[in-house]
Amino acid sequence: MPDQIQRTIGLRTATALVVGSIIGSGIFMRPAEMAALLGSPLYMLLAWVIAGALTLLTVMVLAEIGAMLPETGGQYAFMQHMYGRFWAYLYGWAAFAVINCAGTAGIAFIAAQYLEYFLPLPRFDPAMEQAWSIHIPMVGRLYPLQQIGVKLLSICFLILFTIISYRSTKLGAMVQFVFAAAKVLAIGLLAFGLFLSAKGDPANLFTPSSLIKPTGFALVLAMVAACNGALQALDGCSNMLNLTGEIKNPGYNIPRSLLLGLLSAMGVYLVVNTAMVYILPVDQMAVSSLVASDAAMIAFGPIGGGIIAFLITMSVLGTTQANVLTPPRMSFAMARTGSFFKAAGVVHPRFNTPGNALLIHLAVMIVMTLSGSFFILTDMYIFIVWVFNMMLMVGLFILRKKYPDRVRPYKVWGYPWMPILVILFDGFYVGITLYDDVRNYLDGKSAVMNSVLGILLVLLGIPLYAWFRKTAGGTGASSSSP
Repeated sequence: MPDQIQRTIGLRTATALVVGSIIGSGIFMRPAEMAALLGSPLYMLLAWVIAGALTLLTVMVLAEIGAMLPETGGQYAFMQHMYGRFWAYLYGWAAFAVINCAGTAGIAFIAAQYLEYFLPLPRFDPAMEQAWSIHIPMVGRLYPLQQIGVKLLSICFLILFTIISYRSTKLGAMVQFVFAAAKVLAIGLLAFGLFLSAKGDPANLFTPSSLIKPTGFALVLAMVAACNGALQALDGCSNMLNLTGEIKNPGYNIPRSLLLGLLSAMGVYLVVNTAMVYILPVDQMAVSSLVASDAAMIAFGPIGGGIIAFLITMSVLGTTQANVLTPPRMSFAMARTGSFFKAAGVVHPRFNTPGNALLIHLAVMIVMTLSGSFFILTDMYIFIVWVFNMMLMVGLFILRKKYPDRVRPYKVWGYPWMPILVILFDGFYVGITLYDDVRNYLDGKSAVMNSVLGILLVLLGIPLYAWFRKTAGGTGASSSSP
């Protein structure tokens, strides 16, 4: 029976995984939210640029670490080298409970929601949707029966992609490559089709809202919230790092696939966002529920809008598949060190995949899908992502000191000032986001404090740490990842 997962993934597939993990739901949902927050097309583009620059600088740090430590488990393995077992476990738990499972559930939710363009999905009447709720003290109230048809279809997608990834990592990666190629083509057609439709107005790109005009500190809060949406749309490139133990020639392929994938996605996002603003004035965009389809409807009519809605669904499904495929590798690595359920660390004897880890993730994703909505799930996970990203940035300094002679096929540009700048921005972003979430909840503007819910789910992992330590015999397995 195999005990190690083999290196079978090359540069092309790794880059496709990065692109596929990034380009998905965010660009099709977040522009409307950003328009409602900022009320200015130019401010919207600025938010994308800020988020893109921050993500790029973060990826440069992760590229150095990943090329130096090409181990299955990605950031979990990195945290273990940086901070030791407990903090690696806490990151791994956060990734399992919040970042990966909640985030993937949110993305699948959008794929199902866009399919409603063709086939209205069943849902309960408003009274029934509100009849059952789950109240979490000091966090908010969840309504599992809301949009039940969308949630059940989301679960079907998650089950399908789990089956594919369970049977073959190579097949999952091949499916992802097809999705990635299709989504880049589809988004390119969307963007250039909107520009060439002659149904837009260049003045839309420079005309601010007549109703939404945040100023002063309110503008700062709005910009941070808009960047939160952009960061969610750009998040996902680090998912590929969960497969670093399966990538051929990791010192060469890891940094290049990260940078190529992220830069490609950033370029696509800026073009698509500009094209949608060209068609939809900012006030109209601010109230759109399916902004890309609404823009396509204006530009191409009902048939063209339907084609675009279908292509968008395929794009989001590709992101869902990438997020089903890669994150269970972290849980697999955690189980190998005695920091997770032992069964998750077993390699399937026939398919040579972390099959049990995939099934555990599926179960939690189903629960997350039933309990939340796109914005609750994604805002919660992106907040936790950037809390731990701050620790990873600090960890770069730790690794430079701890392993001064380790071969580094790639070194981050601008060390040490660039990582310090990212750390400072991370701290500002996390603090402002937490403040804004609490303020909106207390003012009755939101039912859930998304960032606080994320923190609570992370803290729930602390009692389990002692239990995992006990069941692992006090020491656990070897600290090295497979």
